Amino acid sequence: MFDVSTVWAHLCRVREKNPLVLNVTNNVVTNTTANALLALGASPAMTHAPDDAGELASLADAVVLNIGTPASSYIESMFKAGQAANSKGIPVVLDPVAAGATAYRREVVAELLKRVRLAAIRGNASEILYVAGEQGSSKGADSTNASEEALDAARALAERLGAVVCVSGARDVITDGRSVLAVDNGHPMMTKVTGLGCTATALVGAFAACAGGADDMGGRLAATTTAMAVMGLAGEVAAQDAPGPGTLQVRFLDSLYAMDEELIRSRLKLAAL
Repeated sequence: MFDVSTVWAHLCRVREKNPLVLNVTNNVVTNTTANALLALGASPAMTHAPDDAGELASLADAVVLNIGTPASSYIESMFKAGQAANSKGIPVVLDPVAAGATAYRREVVAELLKRVRLAAIRGNASEILYVAGEQGSSKGADSTNASEEALDAARALAERLGAVVCVSGARDVITDGRSVLAVDNGHPMMTKVTGLGCTATALVGAFAACAGGADDMGGRLAATTTAMAVMGLAGEVAAQDAPGPGTLQVRFLDSLYAMDEELIRSRLKLAAL
């Protein structure tokens, strides 16, 4: 059963273990995601260099790949990091930013799915619809589809890849292909801070690092759901009385750092679908 106690237990595990999360991410969000991982209790490592991506991945507890700014060296680093992680049973999490927007991004996603075994994917509805082989519409990295519209596609994708799939939005929907959980925490102002979606993927990496082994789908489902719950709760708290997104961005880190069981118990909005 997934409930408040599960979320709190997973958060305590991250804080105790302090997992090393390697991020081969886009150059817009590197600082934001690194600081969020630190505030959560994880340890970030960042690289865009193919020459050290594989070695760093071998040292990490999880690897996060993000195609938001897909320079060729970044993509080469992703392949090397992902394959090195696979060889050691280290979970790999993918953020397919604007996956269907250009021919190059479509090619990159197709190659990543072929060459890297994924533990989890987190994207908005349009991104997940595209990765699953269906038609999604986007405006850059923003979705024009609601998360529920991608639920069937997410289930099919999760079964095909053997990975947990998270469709984020006003409601976050997470599935392992069979079970479906929904998180309704968060705040609309979060969409006015660039990179918070990418930050959610980084948090998935941190929780996946402390979940069960590579074949523990239930552990990965719980880890991904916990990441989205913690993300949404931190955003809600940060938005309280915030005059704008600049204040929210700073308070978001404080909220991650200070999150406790009482807050989770009083505010978590979780449902099984």
